[in-house]
Amino acid sequence: MTLKELTVAYFQYPAIIAYLTLAVVSAGVYVWRPAAPVQTLASIAIALLVYPLAWYVLHRWVLHSQWMWKVKWLAPTWKRIHYDHHQDPNHLEILFGALHTTLPTIVIATAPLGYLIGGVGGAAIATSTGLLTTCFYEFCHCIQHLGYKPKSKWLATIKQRHMAHHFHNENGNFGITNYFWDRLFGTFYERAGERKKSPTVFNLGYTQEVAEKYPYVAELSGGVASGHPRRRKQD
Repeated sequence: MTLKELTVAYFQYPAIIAYLTLAVVSAGVYVWRPAAPVQTLASIAIALLVYPLAWYVLHRWVLHSQWMWKVKWLAPTWKRIHYDHHQDPNHLEILFGALHTTLPTIVIATAPLGYLIGGVGGAAIATSTGLLTTCFYEFCHCIQHLGYKPKSKWLATIKQRHMAHHFHNENGNFGITNYFWDRLFGTFYERAGERKKSPTVFNLGYTQEVAEKYPYVAELSGGVASGHPRRRKQD
C-alpha cells in the first residue's frame, strides 16, 4: 500500500467524514460566538494537552479493563471497540472506534474545559480541536496497522511501539502518537525484548475460563479464539 492509497481510503471512511464535518460545524459555532484571542489560544492548547491524557486513561483503565465483559449490557460495546481490534489488529473495518462511543468522549474531554476558559466560543474551538486531533490520531493509527511502511523515522518509531502493544505485550505503550504518559506511569517500553511476551496479547485476558463465567462476549463472537489472529482456530 502506498501513502496515496492509504490517504484516499482514510478520507473515504464514514467516521473520518463525520469527525471533519463536526469539526467544521464546531468552528462555525466559534465564528458565531467567538472567544477572545487569548481565550481561544488557551482553549486550543488545553484541548491538545488533555487529549493524550484522556486517551491514555481510557485506553489503559477502560478498554484494557477486566470489568466491562462482566456486565451484559457493556460486553457488546467492549467487544466492538477494543476486543475485536486486538483479536485481529489489522482488520480495517474495526480499526476506527464506533462513533457512539468516540464522539461523546471527545466532547466530554474538551468542551467543558473550553467553556470554562472562553464560554461558548471556547467550548466550540476546543471541541473542534479535539475532533481534528482525533483525525490525526486515526491517520497515524491507520499507518500503524495497514500495510504501509512509513519513510518518516518518527512514524516508523510509533508504528513499532504500537505493534509491540498489539503483538508482544498489551500492558504497555498505550499511547498512539504521544508516549509521555506511558513514560510517566511506567508503561512505556521501546523494544519487545524489554518486556516478557504476554499470553493475553490477543484476547486481553478474556480466556475460555473467563468465558465460562462471563459468556456475553463469547456468545457474540462465536466462541473464544486463541493464538495468532491470522492462524488461530475457534475453540
